[in-house]
Amino acid sequence: MKDKAEPKKSALRVMRSLEAHSLLAIIFGGLIYILAVTGTLSVFNHELQRWEQPNAPEMQTIGAEAAERAAYSVFNSEETPTTHLYITFPRPDLPRTVITTDTKAFFADENGEIVAEEAFPWTQFLLDLHYYLHMPQTLGLTIVGALGIMLIGLSMSGVLAHPRIFRDAFTFRRGAGRLTTVDLHNRLSVWTMPFHLSNALTGSILGVASVLAFVIAAAGFDGDTQEVFAPIFGSEPKANAAPANIAPIAIPIEHIEKTYPALDPTYYIMHDPGTAGQNSQIVAEHNDRLIFGDYYTYDAKGSYTGNVGISDGTLGQQIIGSVYNVHFGNWGGLPVKLAYLLFGTGLCVIVASGLKIYFIKRHEKGNPAPSLEGAWTAIIWGTPAALALTLLVALFDVVPASGLVAVFWLSLVSTIAYGGRVGRMEIKSRLLLANAILLASTLTIYFARYQEAVISYAGLPVSISLIVLVIVSLLLWRTGQKGVATEKIMVPAE
Repeated sequence: MKDKAEPKKSALRVMRSLEAHSLLAIIFGGLIYILAVTGTLSVFNHELQRWEQPNAPEMQTIGAEAAERAAYSVFNSEETPTTHLYITFPRPDLPRTVITTDTKAFFADENGEIVAEEAFPWTQFLLDLHYYLHMPQTLGLTIVGALGIMLIGLSMSGVLAHPRIFRDAFTFRRGAGRLTTVDLHNRLSVWTMPFHLSNALTGSILGVASVLAFVIAAAGFDGDTQEVFAPIFGSEPKANAAPANIAPIAIPIEHIEKTYPALDPTYYIMHDPGTAGQNSQIVAEHNDRLIFGDYYTYDAKGSYTGNVGISDGTLGQQIIGSVYNVHFGNWGGLPVKLAYLLFGTGLCVIVASGLKIYFIKRHEKGNPAPSLEGAWTAIIWGTPAALALTLLVALFDVVPASGLVAVFWLSLVSTIAYGGRVGRMEIKSRLLLANAILLASTLTIYFARYQEAVISYAGLPVSISLIVLVIVSLLLWRTGQKGVATEKIMVPAE
C-alpha cells in the first residue's frame, strides 16, 4: 500500500509545481499585458490631458513677453520659493501654455494671464502605471525594465522555436480552433516584430538606466546621479543661494527664436530662480530628428552659453536622446501615433493569445486548468474595465491620486479572483458588459460636466474614441453570450 501511495504523492507534487509555474507565467504575463495596454494608451497622453480639461485656453504660440509675464506671476505667488520654474510652450498636440513650479502648475492665456490650475489626475495615474506599475520609483523602474528584457527574450525564443515563422507569415487558418489562435499569434508576432522589439528595448533602457545610474553614482560619484548623466544631458552650474532678482525669461526665448528659427522650443527651465546661481535652459525640438530635443543654456543675465550636444554631440548622446521618442511615438505627428495604436493593440493580442494557446493545449491533453484560465481571462478583460472604472472615479474630483491607484489594483485583483471561480466565458462576458457600462457612465458625466466644451477639438477626439469602445464592448458581449450558454467547464475546489 505504501508503494502505491508514493506515485500519487509524487504526481500531486508535480501537479502543484506545474500549477505554481503556470501561476507565475500568468503573473508575469499579466504585468507585460498591463504595460502593453497602458503603453498603447500613453502614446495619446497629450490628447488625454486635453480631454480631462477641455476648458483650458489653447493657442498655437505665445509671445516671449507674455510667457515671461505668466512665469513671473506664478513665481511671485509661491509662498515657499521654488527651486525650478518651468514653461511648457504650445505644441500641435498640446496647444497650451503651462507654468509649473515644484508644487503646482497653471494655465496661461495668450496675454500671459494665469487662468486656472492644471490637473490631469487620470492621465498621470496612467503614466505612473506604465512607468512604475505604481511601485516606488526605483523598484518600479527595475521591474518594468526587467519585463522589457523578458519580452525581448520571449520574442527571440518565439522566432527560434518556429523555423517556418517567416515563411508562413501570411498563413491564416480560419475556423480551425487552436490553429486559428496559433496563426493569429504567430502572424501578428512576425508583422509587428520590429515595433515590439524596439519598444521592449527602449523600455528596458528607460527602466534600467535610472537603476544603473544609482549604482554607478554610489560606486564612483558620491551618490550624485546628476554627475552620472552629465556627459549626456549636461550638468548644472554650481549653486549660489544668495538672493537676487529673478533672471530675465523673454531674452532667452527671443534669442532662440531669432538665432535658431528652424527649432521648435518645447520647454523653458529656470534652475534656482531668484538666487545668484540661477540659470536657465530651453529644450528645443529638431525637425526630422528622433531626438527629443537639445538643451540651450543661458546664464543669470539671459546670455547664451551654448548647447548640451544631444543634437550634434557624440553618437551616444544622440542615441540616448532618441530613446524616449522612439518608445512613446513622439515623432511624426498623428500618423505615427495611429501606427503605434495599431501595433500596440497587436502586441496586446500577441500577449493575450500566447497563454490562451497554452490553455488550449492543456484542454487537448486532458489536463485543463479552468481556474487559471478564468484568472488569465480576467486580466485580459479586467485591465480595460479597471482603467474605465478609475476614469469614471477621476471625473468626480473627490479621490486623490493614491485613491485611483487603490481603485485600479483592488478592482483588478478582485476580478482575477472572481474569474478563477466562474470560468473563462462568464468572466469575459461580465467584464465586457461592465466596461461598456463604465465608459457610457463616464461619457454621460463628462457631457453633463463640460457641456459645450465636449464638442471642442480638445474634448471630441477622445470622447468619440470612448463611444467606439462602448459599441465594440457591447458587440463583443453580445457575441459572447452564446459561449456563456454553452460553457460546461467545472471549476474544481482549490
